[in-house]
Amino acid sequence: MVERVTLIMDVFEGRTARLSLEEVARCTRLPRSTAHRILDQLVRLCWLEHTGLGYGLGRRALGLGGGDGVHSRIREAAAARLHHLQIRTGMVVHLAVLDGAEVYYLDKVGGRFAASVPSRVGGRAPAHSTALGKAMLAWLEPEDVEVRAGDSITRQTQRTIADISTLHQELNRIRRRHGLAFERGECFPDIACVATAVRGPEGPVAAISLVGDAWTPLEKVAPLVVDAARRVSLELFPGQEAPVAPARRVAAVPEETWSAQTMDRLLAAGQYGDWQ
Repeated sequence: MVERVTLIMDVFEGRTARLSLEEVARCTRLPRSTAHRILDQLVRLCWLEHTGLGYGLGRRALGLGGGDGVHSRIREAAAARLHHLQIRTGMVVHLAVLDGAEVYYLDKVGGRFAASVPSRVGGRAPAHSTALGKAMLAWLEPEDVEVRAGDSITRQTQRTIADISTLHQELNRIRRRHGLAFERGECFPDIACVATAVRGPEGPVAAISLVGDAWTPLEKVAPLVVDAARRVSLELFPGQEAPVAPARRVAAVPEETWSAQTMDRLLAAGQYGDWQ
């Protein structure tokens, strides 16, 4: 087993190397199923990380400054958009990636409300209780959602989703809203968020959220989050088509055009509490 782990770790030749499962299996000459099992174990133990860009060295392998390969690329692509969102709305802006059953905060741009939001760069939160996490989980296969979140669903507040069935229903609603996720008091009391995923050809690689208090009219700022995530996706994956929703859960979702009519219908649904 140690020899196989060493074979796999040796194929990652640099801090920014990203490899698919097929590439790892080919380079190590291990059976695909064996490589997949070991990769999953290494991801759970944080020796590797797995995003829409593939497998790469995790924070344990990179030391205390771990994750500065693909994470730095995401931060750089999103930086200008995050500051634009904060200036335009005055709200707190988050950028996060999905790490197992948690979201990992890559950036936080504060406004007047920043001190009241108990999040920090490098911090974590349960994915199922945050708009950021739900926005990314919505674009994964249902089986992947259950592996990540099925055994870790716990209540953060009285409004937190408490079981996997309810989570799947919520993710289905998010897909029907073209990826917009909302949460009000699910992670922290009296805090509300709207988020959408930054997606690449293989799925979600990050998510952006706007954070306000429980009375913030999130439906009014939702289009700004959508536009920011779309622009970051184009920065990271120029010329690439966005992936569709998992085929076994819902029908394919068309490319976002976000016409005025579409957004009106979307926000009308939000005003009637469709995300709750």
